[in-house]
Amino acid sequence: MRVLLVYPAYPNTFWSFRYALRLVNKRASHPPLGLLTVASLLPTDWKLRLVDLNVEPLMDNDLKWADLILISAMSVQRESAEEVIKRSRVYKKKIVAGGPLFTAFWQDFEGSVDHLILGEAEVNFPQFLADWEEGKPKSIYQTKDFADLTKSPAPAYHLINLSHYSSMCIQYSRGCPFNCEFCDVTNLFGHRVRTKSVDQILTELENLFKLGWRGSLFFVDDNFIGGKRKVKEEVLPAIVKWQEEHHYPFYFYTQVSVNLADDKELIDLMVKAGFTAVFIGIETPSEQGLAEANKGQNRNRNLVEDIRKIQRTGLEVMGGFILGFDSDPPDIFEKLISFIKESRIVIAMVGLLNAPPGTKLYQKLLFENRIKPFFKGDNTDMSTNIIPKIGYTELIEGYKRVIKSLYNRKSYYERIGSFLEDFTWKSPFKPDKHYLKVNYGNLLGLFKILFRFGLLEGNRLDFWNLILKTLRKKPQNFSVILAQVASGYHFRSIFKEAFSD
Repeated sequence: MRVLLVYPAYPNTFWSFRYALRLVNKRASHPPLGLLTVASLLPTDWKLRLVDLNVEPLMDNDLKWADLILISAMSVQRESAEEVIKRSRVYKKKIVAGGPLFTAFWQDFEGSVDHLILGEAEVNFPQFLADWEEGKPKSIYQTKDFADLTKSPAPAYHLINLSHYSSMCIQYSRGCPFNCEFCDVTNLFGHRVRTKSVDQILTELENLFKLGWRGSLFFVDDNFIGGKRKVKEEVLPAIVKWQEEHHYPFYFYTQVSVNLADDKELIDLMVKAGFTAVFIGIETPSEQGLAEANKGQNRNRNLVEDIRKIQRTGLEVMGGFILGFDSDPPDIFEKLISFIKESRIVIAMVGLLNAPPGTKLYQKLLFENRIKPFFKGDNTDMSTNIIPKIGYTELIEGYKRVIKSLYNRKSYYERIGSFLEDFTWKSPFKPDKHYLKVNYGNLLGLFKILFRFGLLEGNRLDFWNLILKTLRKKPQNFSVILAQVASGYHFRSIFKEAFSD
Protein backbone atom coordinates (compact mmCIF):
# COMPACT_ATOMS: atom_id res chain seq x y z
CA MET A 1 0.00 0.00 0.00
CA ARG A 2 1.08 3.53 -0.77
CA VAL A 3 -0.29 5.92 1.83
CA LEU A 4 -0.26 9.70 1.59
CA LEU A 5 -0.64 11.44 4.94
CA VAL A 6 -1.83 15.04 4.49
CA TYR A 7 -1.90 17.80 7.09
CA PRO A 8 -4.07 20.73 5.95
CA ALA A 9 -2.87 24.33 6.14
CA TYR A 10 -3.65 26.68 9.00
CA PRO A 11 -4.96 30.14 8.23
CA ASN A 12 -2.73 32.96 9.40
CA THR A 13 -3.59 33.09 13.12
CA PHE A 14 -2.05 34.30 16.38
CA TRP A 15 -0.11 31.07 16.88
CA SER A 16 0.95 30.56 13.26
CA PHE A 17 3.83 33.05 13.77
CA ARG A 18 4.04 33.17 9.98
CA TYR A 19 5.55 36.65 9.75
CA ALA A 20 8.04 35.97 12.53
CA LEU A 21 9.07 32.62 11.02
CA ARG A 22 10.05 34.32 7.77
CA LEU A 23 12.70 36.23 9.67
CA VAL A 24 14.41 32.99 10.70
CA ASN A 25 13.84 31.03 7.46
CA LYS A 26 11.35 28.58 8.98
CA ARG A 27 8.11 27.48 7.33
CA ALA A 28 5.99 26.43 10.33
CA SER A 29 6.11 26.40 14.10
CA HIS A 30 5.43 22.70 14.70
CA PRO A 31 5.13 19.45 12.77
CA PRO A 32 1.82 17.46 12.73
CA LEU A 33 2.41 15.31 15.80
CA GLY A 34 -0.92 13.47 15.58
CA LEU A 35 -0.34 12.45 11.98
CA LEU A 36 3.23 11.37 12.76
CA THR A 37 1.82 9.14 15.52
CA VAL A 38 -0.78 7.67 13.15
CA ALA A 39 2.03 6.90 10.70
CA SER A 40 3.62 4.68 13.32
CA LEU A 41 0.38 2.68 13.61
CA LEU A 42 0.51 1.68 9.94
CA PRO A 43 1.96 -1.67 8.76
CA THR A 44 5.73 -1.48 8.41
CA ASP A 45 5.66 -2.75 4.81
CA TRP A 46 3.40 0.09 3.60
CA LYS A 47 5.05 2.97 1.77
CA LEU A 48 4.44 6.32 3.45
CA ARG A 49 4.66 9.88 2.25
CA LEU A 50 3.71 12.88 4.43
CA VAL A 51 2.78 16.32 3.07
CA ASP A 52 2.34 19.16 5.55
CA LEU A 53 0.63 21.95 3.63
CA ASN A 54 2.04 24.45 6.10
CA VAL A 55 5.53 23.85 4.72
CA GLU A 56 5.02 22.57 1.17
CA PRO A 57 2.29 22.33 -1.50
CA LEU A 58 0.29 19.21 -2.21
CA MET A 59 1.20 18.17 -5.75
CA ASP A 60 -1.02 16.26 -8.16
CA ASN A 61 1.71 13.63 -8.45
CA ASP A 62 1.42 12.99 -4.69
CA LEU A 63 -2.30 12.30 -5.08
CA LYS A 64 -1.78 10.09 -8.14
CA TRP A 65 0.89 8.09 -6.28
CA ALA A 66 -1.31 7.19 -3.33
CA ASP A 67 -3.57 4.19 -2.85
CA LEU A 68 -4.98 5.65 0.35
CA ILE A 69 -5.09 9.22 1.68
CA LEU A 70 -5.08 9.97 5.41
CA ILE A 71 -6.11 13.43 6.63
CA SER A 72 -5.96 14.79 10.19
CA ALA A 73 -7.15 18.29 11.05
CA MET A 74 -8.35 20.69 13.70
CA SER A 75 -11.43 22.88 13.27
CA VAL A 76 -9.39 25.92 12.24
CA GLN A 77 -7.99 23.92 9.30
CA ARG A 78 -11.41 23.14 7.86
CA GLU A 79 -11.17 25.17 4.65
CA SER A 80 -7.86 23.57 3.68
CA ALA A 81 -9.10 20.09 4.66
CA GLU A 82 -12.15 20.46 2.42
CA GLU A 83 -9.89 21.45 -0.47
CA VAL A 84 -7.69 18.37 0.08
CA ILE A 85 -10.78 16.15 0.08
CA LYS A 86 -12.06 17.78 -3.10
CA ARG A 87 -8.73 17.29 -4.90
CA SER A 88 -8.48 13.68 -3.72
CA ARG A 89 -11.96 12.97 -5.06
CA VAL A 90 -10.86 14.09 -8.53
CA TYR A 91 -8.46 11.12 -8.60
CA LYS A 92 -11.05 8.78 -7.02
CA LYS A 93 -8.83 8.07 -4.03
CA LYS A 94 -10.04 6.41 -0.83
CA ILE A 95 -9.95 8.93 2.02
CA VAL A 96 -9.57 8.27 5.75
CA ALA A 97 -9.99 11.26 8.06
CA GLY A 98 -9.67 11.88 11.78
CA GLY A 99 -8.73 14.46 14.38
CA PRO A 100 -10.76 17.11 16.24
CA LEU A 101 -12.38 18.59 13.11
CA PHE A 102 -13.83 15.30 11.93
CA THR A 103 -14.66 14.07 15.43
CA ALA A 104 -16.73 17.19 16.16
CA PHE A 105 -18.33 17.61 12.71
CA TRP A 106 -18.35 14.10 11.29
CA GLN A 107 -21.89 14.49 9.89
CA ASP A 108 -20.62 17.23 7.57
CA PHE A 109 -18.16 14.84 5.93
CA GLU A 110 -20.32 11.76 5.42
CA GLY A 111 -20.26 11.05 1.71
CA SER A 112 -17.11 13.02 0.97
CA VAL A 113 -14.85 10.95 3.27
CA ASP A 114 -14.85 7.17 2.91
CA HIS A 115 -13.78 6.29 6.45
CA LEU A 116 -14.05 8.48 9.55
CA ILE A 117 -11.87 7.69 12.57
CA LEU A 118 -13.53 9.52 15.47
CA GLY A 119 -11.74 10.02 18.78
CA GLU A 120 -8.22 8.88 19.54
CA ALA A 121 -6.45 7.03 16.74
CA GLU A 122 -4.78 4.51 19.06
CA VAL A 123 -8.25 3.17 19.94
CA ASN A 124 -10.06 3.10 16.59
CA PHE A 125 -7.42 3.03 13.88
CA PRO A 126 -6.10 -0.53 14.50
CA GLN A 127 -9.64 -1.88 13.99
CA PHE A 128 -9.94 0.04 10.73
CA LEU A 129 -6.64 -1.46 9.55
CA ALA A 130 -7.80 -4.97 10.44
CA ASP A 131 -11.08 -4.46 8.57
CA TRP A 132 -9.21 -2.94 5.62
CA GLU A 133 -6.97 -6.00 5.35
CA GLU A 134 -10.08 -8.21 5.29
CA GLY A 135 -11.67 -6.00 2.63
CA LYS A 136 -14.64 -4.85 4.73
CA PRO A 137 -13.81 -1.46 6.30
CA LYS A 138 -16.70 0.48 7.86
CA SER A 139 -17.50 4.11 7.11
CA ILE A 140 -17.34 5.23 10.77
CA TYR A 141 -15.19 4.05 13.67
CA GLN A 142 -16.23 5.44 17.02
CA THR A 143 -15.94 4.43 20.67
CA LYS A 144 -16.23 6.07 24.07
CA ASP A 145 -13.03 4.37 25.23
CA PHE A 146 -9.86 6.38 25.76
CA ALA A 147 -6.42 5.26 24.63
CA ASP A 148 -3.87 3.60 26.87
CA LEU A 149 -0.96 5.95 26.20
CA THR A 150 1.58 3.39 27.40
CA LYS A 151 0.77 1.59 24.14
CA SER A 152 0.98 4.69 21.94
CA PRO A 153 3.83 4.38 19.42
CA ALA A 154 6.66 6.85 19.07
CA PRO A 155 5.94 9.42 16.32
CA ALA A 156 7.53 8.82 12.91
CA TYR A 157 9.65 11.97 12.97
CA HIS A 158 11.76 10.66 10.10
CA LEU A 159 8.91 11.43 7.66
CA ILE A 160 9.44 15.19 7.93
CA ASN A 161 12.23 17.63 7.13
CA LEU A 162 13.09 18.87 10.63
CA SER A 163 14.75 22.04 9.36
CA HIS A 164 11.38 23.38 8.14
CA TYR A 165 10.14 23.83 11.71
CA SER A 166 11.06 26.19 14.52
CA SER A 167 10.19 23.62 17.18
CA MET A 168 9.55 19.90 17.50
CA CYS A 169 6.65 18.35 19.45
CA ILE A 170 6.29 15.62 22.04
CA GLN A 171 3.30 14.48 24.12
CA TYR A 172 3.38 13.10 27.65
CA SER A 173 -0.26 13.20 28.74
CA ARG A 174 -3.88 13.60 27.66
CA GLY A 175 -6.85 14.64 29.75
CA CYS A 176 -7.33 17.44 32.27
CA PRO A 177 -8.62 17.30 35.86
CA PHE A 178 -10.38 20.66 35.52
CA ASN A 179 -13.74 21.37 33.96
CA CYS A 180 -13.70 24.78 32.27
CA GLU A 181 -17.10 25.35 30.70
CA PHE A 182 -15.84 26.61 27.32
CA CYS A 183 -13.08 24.03 26.83
CA ASP A 184 -13.46 20.86 24.74
CA VAL A 185 -10.30 19.15 26.02
CA THR A 186 -12.19 17.00 28.53
CA ASN A 187 -14.84 16.27 25.90
CA LEU A 188 -12.13 14.90 23.61
CA PHE A 189 -9.76 13.34 26.15
CA GLY A 190 -11.61 13.03 29.48
CA HIS A 191 -10.89 14.22 33.01
CA ARG A 192 -8.57 11.39 34.02
CA VAL A 193 -4.98 12.28 33.18
CA ARG A 194 -3.46 9.48 31.13
CA THR A 195 0.28 9.41 30.57
CA LYS A 196 3.04 7.75 28.68
CA SER A 197 5.75 5.97 30.61
CA VAL A 198 9.03 7.66 31.41
CA ASP A 199 10.78 5.23 29.06
CA GLN A 200 8.49 6.29 26.20
CA ILE A 201 9.34 9.95 26.73
CA LEU A 202 13.06 9.22 26.86
CA THR A 203 12.79 7.12 23.69
CA GLU A 204 11.14 9.99 21.84
CA LEU A 205 13.77 12.44 23.07
CA GLU A 206 16.45 10.01 21.92
CA ASN A 207 14.81 9.60 18.50
CA LEU A 208 14.80 13.35 17.92
CA PHE A 209 18.37 13.63 19.17
CA LYS A 210 19.59 10.91 16.79
CA LEU A 211 17.79 12.56 13.87
CA GLY A 212 19.86 15.68 14.58
CA TRP A 213 17.24 17.93 16.14
CA ARG A 214 18.50 20.52 18.62
CA GLY A 215 16.76 23.42 20.30
CA SER A 216 13.09 24.07 21.03
CA LEU A 217 10.74 21.23 21.95
CA PHE A 218 7.04 21.71 22.76
CA PHE A 219 5.28 19.35 25.18
CA VAL A 220 1.81 19.64 23.64
CA ASP A 221 -0.05 18.44 26.77
CA ASP A 222 -3.12 20.54 27.55
CA ASN A 223 -1.92 20.57 31.17
CA PHE A 224 1.56 19.15 31.67
CA ILE A 225 1.15 19.23 35.47
CA GLY A 226 -2.33 17.67 35.50
CA GLY A 227 -0.82 14.63 37.21
CA LYS A 228 1.63 16.57 39.33
CA ARG A 229 3.03 13.84 41.55
CA LYS A 230 4.30 11.66 38.71
CA VAL A 231 5.70 14.70 36.89
CA LYS A 232 7.68 15.71 40.00
CA GLU A 233 8.80 12.29 41.16
CA GLU A 234 9.44 10.47 37.89
CA VAL A 235 9.23 12.44 34.66
CA LEU A 236 11.23 15.59 35.39
CA PRO A 237 14.06 13.81 37.26
CA ALA A 238 14.43 11.42 34.31
CA ILE A 239 14.49 14.32 31.82
CA VAL A 240 17.11 16.12 33.94
CA LYS A 241 19.31 13.03 33.90
CA TRP A 242 18.85 12.54 30.13
CA GLN A 243 19.62 16.20 29.42
CA GLU A 244 22.78 16.08 31.53
CA GLU A 245 23.97 12.93 29.76
CA HIS A 246 23.36 14.53 26.34
CA HIS A 247 24.75 17.97 27.27
CA TYR A 248 21.35 19.71 27.20
CA PRO A 249 20.48 19.60 23.48
CA PHE A 250 16.85 20.74 24.04
CA TYR A 251 14.91 23.45 25.80
CA PHE A 252 11.20 22.98 26.41
CA TYR A 253 7.93 24.81 26.73
CA THR A 254 4.44 23.56 27.53
CA GLN A 255 0.95 24.38 28.81
CA VAL A 256 0.13 24.36 32.53
CA SER A 257 -2.50 25.59 34.96
CA VAL A 258 -1.79 28.61 37.15
CA ASN A 259 -1.50 26.50 40.31
CA LEU A 260 2.06 25.87 39.14
CA ALA A 261 2.78 29.06 41.12
CA ASP A 262 1.96 27.19 44.34
CA ASP A 263 4.77 24.66 43.97
CA LYS A 264 8.28 26.14 43.90
CA GLU A 265 9.86 22.68 43.94
CA LEU A 266 8.02 21.80 40.75
CA ILE A 267 8.98 25.08 39.08
CA ASP A 268 12.63 24.60 40.01
CA LEU A 269 12.57 21.05 38.62
CA MET A 270 11.08 22.27 35.35
CA VAL A 271 13.76 24.94 35.01
CA LYS A 272 16.49 22.41 35.82
CA ALA A 273 15.08 20.07 33.16
CA GLY A 274 15.34 22.82 30.58
CA PHE A 275 11.85 24.34 30.49
CA THR A 276 11.93 28.03 29.59
CA ALA A 277 8.28 28.99 29.00
CA VAL A 278 4.73 27.98 29.87
CA PHE A 279 1.34 28.90 28.43
CA ILE A 280 -1.37 29.50 31.03
CA GLY A 281 -5.07 29.96 30.36
CA ILE A 282 -5.79 32.97 32.54
CA GLU A 283 -8.97 33.92 30.63
CA THR A 284 -10.09 37.03 32.52
CA PRO A 285 -9.20 39.32 35.45
CA SER A 286 -12.88 39.25 36.47
CA GLU A 287 -13.77 36.93 39.37
CA GLN A 288 -17.33 36.80 38.04
CA GLY A 289 -16.03 35.72 34.65
CA LEU A 290 -13.90 32.99 36.18
CA ALA A 291 -16.89 31.73 38.15
CA GLU A 292 -19.05 31.77 35.01
CA ALA A 293 -16.42 29.76 33.13
CA ASN A 294 -16.05 27.30 36.03
CA LYS A 295 -12.37 28.24 36.14
CA GLY A 296 -12.05 27.43 39.84
CA GLN A 297 -8.29 26.92 39.71
CA ASN A 298 -7.86 30.62 38.84
CA ARG A 299 -10.19 32.03 41.48
CA ASN A 300 -9.40 33.60 44.86
CA ARG A 301 -5.74 34.19 44.11
CA ASN A 302 -3.55 37.12 43.14
CA LEU A 303 -3.12 36.21 39.49
CA VAL A 304 -0.74 39.08 38.75
CA GLU A 305 1.61 38.08 41.54
CA ASP A 306 1.36 34.37 40.63
CA ILE A 307 2.40 35.11 37.05
CA ARG A 308 5.26 37.35 38.08
CA LYS A 309 6.40 34.76 40.63
CA ILE A 310 6.63 32.13 37.89
CA GLN A 311 8.48 34.52 35.56
CA ARG A 312 11.00 35.42 38.26
CA THR A 313 11.98 31.74 38.52
CA GLY A 314 13.05 31.59 34.87
CA LEU A 315 9.83 30.50 33.14
CA GLU A 316 8.32 32.96 30.68
CA VAL A 317 4.52 33.04 30.95
CA MET A 318 2.45 33.27 27.78
CA GLY A 319 -1.19 33.95 28.56
CA GLY A 320 -4.56 33.16 27.04
CA PHE A 321 -7.45 35.60 27.57
CA ILE A 322 -11.11 35.64 26.56
CA LEU A 323 -13.55 38.48 26.02
CA GLY A 324 -17.31 38.01 25.76
CA PHE A 325 -18.40 36.37 29.01
CA ASP A 326 -21.96 37.24 30.01
CA SER A 327 -20.66 38.64 33.29
CA ASP A 328 -18.02 40.90 31.73
CA PRO A 329 -18.39 44.38 33.27
CA PRO A 330 -18.49 47.46 30.99
CA ASP A 331 -14.87 48.27 31.83
CA ILE A 332 -13.56 44.75 31.13
CA PHE A 333 -11.47 45.97 28.18
CA GLU A 334 -9.55 48.52 30.25
CA LYS A 335 -9.20 46.01 33.11
CA LEU A 336 -7.72 43.42 30.77
CA ILE A 337 -5.21 45.89 29.33
CA SER A 338 -4.11 46.88 32.84
CA PHE A 339 -3.89 43.24 33.95
CA ILE A 340 -1.64 42.22 31.07
CA LYS A 341 0.63 45.21 31.59
CA GLU A 342 0.87 44.66 35.35
CA SER A 343 1.57 40.94 34.97
CA ARG A 344 4.25 41.70 32.37
CA ILE A 345 2.99 39.05 29.96
CA VAL A 346 4.50 39.80 26.57
CA ILE A 347 2.76 37.17 24.45
CA ALA A 348 -0.91 37.57 25.36
CA MET A 349 -3.42 35.83 23.13
CA VAL A 350 -6.75 37.64 23.47
CA GLY A 351 -9.67 35.97 21.73
CA LEU A 352 -13.45 36.10 21.68
CA LEU A 353 -15.48 33.56 23.62
CA ASN A 354 -16.52 30.60 21.46
CA ALA A 355 -18.46 27.48 22.34
CA PRO A 356 -16.98 24.35 20.76
CA PRO A 357 -19.60 21.66 20.08
CA GLY A 358 -19.87 19.18 22.92
CA THR A 359 -18.90 21.60 25.69
CA LYS A 360 -21.16 22.59 28.58
CA LEU A 361 -21.13 26.15 27.30
CA TYR A 362 -22.39 24.99 23.90
CA GLN A 363 -25.27 23.05 25.45
CA LYS A 364 -26.24 25.95 27.71
CA LEU A 365 -26.24 28.54 24.92
CA LEU A 366 -28.00 26.17 22.53
CA PHE A 367 -30.84 25.95 25.07
CA GLU A 368 -30.89 29.77 25.18
CA ASN A 369 -30.97 30.01 21.35
CA ARG A 370 -27.65 31.88 21.37
CA ILE A 371 -25.55 29.54 19.19
CA LYS A 372 -24.67 30.41 15.62
CA PRO A 373 -24.41 27.50 13.18
CA PHE A 374 -20.70 27.65 12.32
CA PHE A 375 -17.67 27.20 14.58
CA LYS A 376 -14.31 28.22 13.07
CA GLY A 377 -11.91 27.86 16.00
CA ASP A 378 -9.84 30.86 14.87
CA ASN A 379 -8.39 33.26 17.43
CA THR A 380 -7.79 36.42 15.42
CA ASP A 381 -10.56 36.78 12.84
CA MET A 382 -13.13 38.20 15.32
CA SER A 383 -15.48 35.27 14.73
CA THR A 384 -17.63 33.74 17.44
CA ASN A 385 -20.38 31.14 17.27
CA ILE A 386 -22.26 32.67 20.21
CA ILE A 387 -24.54 35.69 20.46
CA PRO A 388 -22.86 37.78 23.21
CA LYS A 389 -24.97 39.60 25.78
CA ILE A 390 -22.80 42.68 25.48
CA GLY A 391 -23.68 42.96 21.78
CA TYR A 392 -21.36 41.93 18.96
CA THR A 393 -20.55 45.47 17.80
CA GLU A 394 -19.61 46.66 21.28
CA LEU A 395 -17.59 43.49 21.87
CA ILE A 396 -15.62 43.93 18.65
CA GLU A 397 -14.91 47.60 19.28
CA GLY A 398 -13.63 46.78 22.75
CA TYR A 399 -11.59 43.86 21.42
CA LYS A 400 -9.91 46.08 18.85
CA ARG A 401 -9.15 48.61 21.57
CA VAL A 402 -7.42 45.95 23.64
CA ILE A 403 -5.34 44.63 20.75
CA LYS A 404 -4.25 48.07 19.57
CA SER A 405 -3.23 49.03 23.09
CA LEU A 406 -1.24 45.85 23.67
CA TYR A 407 0.48 45.51 20.31
CA ASN A 408 1.34 49.00 19.14
CA ARG A 409 5.14 49.16 19.00
CA LYS A 410 5.69 51.56 21.90
CA SER A 411 3.45 49.71 24.34
CA TYR A 412 4.81 46.34 23.24
CA TYR A 413 8.45 47.36 23.68
CA GLU A 414 7.62 48.82 27.10
CA ARG A 415 6.05 45.50 28.13
CA ILE A 416 9.13 43.57 26.99
CA GLY A 417 11.26 45.96 29.04
CA SER A 418 9.12 45.31 32.13
CA PHE A 419 9.29 41.56 31.51
CA LEU A 420 13.08 41.85 31.31
CA GLU A 421 13.18 43.06 34.91
CA ASP A 422 11.44 39.89 36.15
CA PHE A 423 12.80 37.20 33.86
CA THR A 424 16.28 35.71 33.58
CA TRP A 425 17.05 32.90 31.13
CA LYS A 426 18.33 30.00 33.24
CA SER A 427 18.22 27.12 30.79
CA PRO A 428 21.44 25.10 30.58
CA PHE A 429 20.75 24.50 26.86
CA LYS A 430 23.99 24.18 24.89
CA PRO A 431 23.86 24.69 21.10
CA ASP A 432 26.24 22.56 19.04
CA LYS A 433 26.99 21.96 15.36
CA HIS A 434 23.71 20.08 14.91
CA TYR A 435 21.78 23.06 16.28
CA LEU A 436 23.47 25.32 13.76
CA LYS A 437 22.63 22.86 10.98
CA VAL A 438 18.86 22.75 11.61
CA ASN A 439 18.56 26.32 12.91
CA TYR A 440 20.90 28.19 10.60
CA GLY A 441 18.09 30.67 9.99
CA ASN A 442 18.38 31.93 13.56
CA LEU A 443 21.77 33.45 12.73
CA LEU A 444 20.40 35.13 9.63
CA GLY A 445 17.38 36.17 11.66
CA LEU A 446 19.58 38.11 14.06
CA PHE A 447 20.67 40.44 11.27
CA LYS A 448 17.19 40.61 9.73
CA ILE A 449 15.67 41.62 13.08
CA LEU A 450 18.31 44.24 13.84
CA PHE A 451 18.01 45.65 10.32
CA ARG A 452 14.21 45.67 10.10
CA PHE A 453 13.38 46.96 13.57
CA GLY A 454 16.49 49.02 14.08
CA LEU A 455 16.46 50.81 10.72
CA LEU A 456 13.19 50.36 8.84
CA GLU A 457 10.22 50.24 11.22
CA GLY A 458 8.84 52.90 13.52
CA ASN A 459 9.88 53.38 17.16
CA ARG A 460 13.50 52.63 16.27
CA LEU A 461 14.77 54.46 19.35
CA ASP A 462 12.55 52.33 21.60
CA PHE A 463 13.90 49.21 19.91
CA TRP A 464 17.55 50.17 20.37
CA ASN A 465 16.95 51.23 23.98
CA LEU A 466 15.46 47.78 24.62
CA ILE A 467 18.40 46.01 22.97
CA LEU A 468 20.98 48.07 24.89
CA LYS A 469 19.10 47.55 28.16
CA THR A 470 19.14 43.80 27.56
CA LEU A 471 22.85 43.66 26.72
CA ARG A 472 23.71 45.85 29.69
CA LYS A 473 21.56 44.21 32.38
CA LYS A 474 20.75 40.64 31.24
CA PRO A 475 22.69 39.61 28.14
CA GLN A 476 21.62 35.99 28.67
CA ASN A 477 18.10 37.12 27.73
CA PHE A 478 19.16 38.44 24.33
CA SER A 479 17.70 35.63 22.19
CA VAL A 480 14.44 35.67 24.17
CA ILE A 481 14.01 39.41 23.63
CA LEU A 482 14.73 39.10 19.90
CA ALA A 483 12.12 36.33 19.65
CA GLN A 484 9.58 38.53 21.39
CA VAL A 485 10.36 41.43 19.06
CA ALA A 486 9.85 39.15 16.04
CA SER A 487 6.61 37.80 17.55
CA GLY A 488 5.33 41.34 18.00
CA TYR A 489 5.90 41.98 14.31
CA HIS A 490 3.76 38.93 13.53
CA PHE A 491 0.97 40.04 15.89
CA ARG A 492 0.87 43.56 14.45
CA SER A 493 0.75 42.15 10.93
CA ILE A 494 -2.09 39.67 11.47
CA PHE A 495 -4.23 42.11 13.43
CA LYS A 496 -3.69 44.75 10.78
CA GLU A 497 -5.06 42.25 8.25
CA ALA A 498 -7.96 41.24 10.48
CA PHE A 499 -9.00 44.79 11.31
CA SER A 500 -8.82 46.00 7.71
CA ASP A 501 -11.53 43.59 6.52
